[in-house]
Parts: sequence; C-alpha cells; structure tokens
Amino acid sequence: MNISYDHYRIFYNVAKYKSFTRAAEVIYSNQPNLTRAIKNLEKQLDCTLFERTNKGVILTEDGKELYEHISVAFEHIQAGEEAVCAKHSMENGIVSVAATEIALRCCLLPVLRSYHRMYPAIRIKILNASTPQALKMTDNRLVDLAVVTTPIECNPKLSETKLSSLQEVPICSKDFKINEKISLGELAKYPIISLGSGSSTHQFYFEEFLKQGCNFSPDIEAATADQIIPLVKYGLGIGFVPTQFLESESEIRPLILSEPLPTREITLVKKKDHSLPLPAKELVRMIKQTANTEP
Repeated sequence: MNISYDHYRIFYNVAKYKSFTRAAEVIYSNQPNLTRAIKNLEKQLDCTLFERTNKGVILTEDGKELYEHISVAFEHIQAGEEAVCAKHSMENGIVSVAATEIALRCCLLPVLRSYHRMYPAIRIKILNASTPQALKMTDNRLVDLAVVTTPIECNPKLSETKLSSLQEVPICSKDFKINEKISLGELAKYPIISLGSGSSTHQFYFEEFLKQGCNFSPDIEAATADQIIPLVKYGLGIGFVPTQFLESESEIRPLILSEPLPTREITLVKKKDHSLPLPAKELVRMIKQTANTEP
C-alpha cells in the first residue's frame, strides 16, 4: 500500500495534540490541508480515524490501533534526528573520555575547565581507567578518546599524539628514616607503595627496577594515584608520584635518586577510523592546542 509519509505525519500530530488547529501550527501548515490529508488517509485505509467533539478530536478504535504503531515509528525518527544533530552541534551532546588519574591531574583537568566554561550544554563523562583499560575502551568505541600515561602498546587501529612529558620522583613522609639521596637498588629494601599490576605505572617501575637488577614487588598496591600520597603521609612506605603532585604538600619529602627516572609521556589516543562527533572533536582540538602552547 503506497501511502504518503506526509499523511502519516499529519495523522500522528493530529492524534498527538487531539486538535487539527494545534497540529497545523506544529507542522507549519493550515487546517484545510490537514483535513484533506486525513480524509485521503481514511479513504486509502477504508476506515474512520477520528471523531470530532466539542473539545477537539478523538481517535476511533481503528485510529488508536494505527497510532500505537505510527507513534513508535515517529518517536524513533525524532530520536534519530536528535542524535544526528547532536553529533554536529555544540548546543547539546556528550563527550566521553577514558583517563588515567595521572593524565587527568597533570594534563586534562585545566582543559576540561575551559571546555565546560565554553560549552556548558555539553555533558562530560570521565571514566577513570588504567592505560590498558583506556586503550581497550577506545578500541571498542566505548569512549570517544583516551588520555593516558606511557608505557603503552597501541594496536594499529589507534592513533597516538604526545601531549607532554612527565617526571616522577620517590617520596616519603617527613619522619621516614631514609637517606635523602638514594639509588633504586637501595629503595628496593624499603616498603614500596605503587599502583597495581596491569597499570602502565606498575609496568614502568617493574622495568626500571629490573634494569638495576632489583625486584619490584610493592608492599601496598593503591587503586588510584591519588591514594599514594595519603599512604605515604602515614609512613606506610615510599611512593612514586609526578612532581605536579607535590604542590602544596608539606607533610612529605621528595627523595633524590642517584640516577633520575626516565621521563614518561601523557598521550592522547583515539580510534583511527572512527569519525568523532563535534563535541569530541572540539575537546581533542583544545587538548592538542593546550599541549602545543605549554612551555
């Protein structure tokens, strides 16, 4: 049965608003046109769809049955239109980012502040994840992008952009009995606090201690980088944190390594063949711009 989409659109709006006048206003038409369209539709379906009352129109039994099916279709169409428009607009939408704790604090937070001030209507979803978890989320398109710390092992489907370098130092509480200048080999004799296995941070220190012929076996494994400093403050061991984490911290002291740790990198990762919606594209642009303007 070849029935015009416009006829169904008119039927849907008249049924939704229970008024030819209101439906005409919504679809920018006039009442005579809507009346003709409904008569044609009723003729093609060989049934009566509306009954007129003093308060407007009501659906007949046939009209109710047709509306149950038509309304679902039109609501899906509207949802699809809104979803497509949101991808190309900064008036609404959502951007999702998987980030390690270190990357979030040392790189991403200032950008998110500026982004939110410029585009308050965009919802921002941050997923706290280890580097391997963030890469997997990005590859499976569960997030728009990831901001992570090295070392990383990206598959060919992902692209990497270096944002900034990261220098980490060992720290201990002020009353912890240890020489201020020390080697990694000597540190291995003390209780160590680190992120758990499976994180890029754990892998980094495992490799660095191994280079010194030492075993890296943390006594305490923290779930996030933010937990390391409180654990250190209470004298539970020696932790490793980026120098940015030391700002305004008076109860801990950094240690000097005889051989400084290699710098790590904060990296932006996204899917190569995935066309990002406009809100995500704009966030990527701002992240890269901030990285390029930093001294």
